[in-house]
Amino acid sequence: MNMREFSKCVSVSPHTIRYYEKIGLLRDVQRLPNGHRYFSDKNIQWIGFVQRLKDTGMPLDQIHQYAELIAQGDSTLLARQKLLEMHAQTLKENLAKQQHHLNKLNEKIACYQSAIDCKRDS
Repeated sequence: MNMREFSKCVSVSPHTIRYYEKIGLLRDVQRLPNGHRYFSDKNIQWIGFVQRLKDTGMPLDQIHQYAELIAQGDSTLLARQKLLEMHAQTLKENLAKQQHHLNKLNEKIACYQSAIDCKRDS
């Protein structure tokens, strides 16, 4: 698929796609004889994973490090696993923190609801 189709499919702007390619985060993009990029299902899966990592708070430099490890081959399987495990632990800690904040927010909302109910009853 061409750049426009790929961009729409993965919900990433063409500018960002070109940037990812420039910094080596998106590799193995085929080129047609006219020089236009041609994206494969493999590219779609990869960008989907990159977006998932970004959405979970992994910094772009760590995503790039992960991509570099992949490019180096199977000798980096353990390093890749450790990088993802560290990110998973960070994500787990962040989720716990967010859950705590949500609980406190719900407590405050309940206080307001209680005050509103008391005003109504009086």
